[in-house]
Amino acid sequence: MAGERVKLVVSERTKLGSSESRRLRRQGLIPGVLYGRANPIPIAIGERDLRAALTGRAGSHAVLDVAIDGGSEHSAILKEFQRDKVRGTITHVDLQEVRLDQPIQTAVSITLVGEPVGVKEGGVLNQVANEVNIEALPLEVPQHLEADVSGLGIGDTLRLSGVTVPSGVKFLDDPDETVIASVQMAREEVEEPVEGEEGAEEAVEGAEPAADGETADDGGESEPEE
Repeated sequence: MAGERVKLVVSERTKLGSSESRRLRRQGLIPGVLYGRANPIPIAIGERDLRAALTGRAGSHAVLDVAIDGGSEHSAILKEFQRDKVRGTITHVDLQEVRLDQPIQTAVSITLVGEPVGVKEGGVLNQVANEVNIEALPLEVPQHLEADVSGLGIGDTLRLSGVTVPSGVKFLDDPDETVIASVQMAREEVEEPVEGEEGAEEAVEGAEPAADGETADDGGESEPEE
């Protein structure tokens, strides 16, 4: 769903550095930067406030009305964030100031809906693209796009041209070349012979029995007796 605006109150950071960032995180604050049309502004955001802002109806595509120290608001979107590799918590966030009357370029996820006909017939559904690039006004960016795969039979492919796009949204990827999903025949498991059995049978079939007291000739020259 597009069109959601969320107010986010932040404070400007006057001290920088890794030690200061660690101190902020211990206090439940996330260090970040607001990139605007002028100079970047170092900011600190409440972890709970940020999580609430980015888990609403519009998700990570919400337009944030960022108020710095209670001052004037800046319309911004989430540009990038970093997570702790162990805990998974957000450790740093970058926001990008935008104008609501100018389109932006971003990536949105693709959600497959429906059960393909080919799957009911024993095929396997493969999702090739998980997200696509679009251009739209900040308030018209959808949280995700839905791709209906219910009509796909075995051997069929759904391309971006078959995905319904909301009004005001433009695809940046080639609609005719970008594959979203396909249904293929499931691979049948082939029983492999036990190691050594096949080779042993071939050796028995191709060998001639040796006479009593003799060994099979290996084709090499015999060494002279001393």
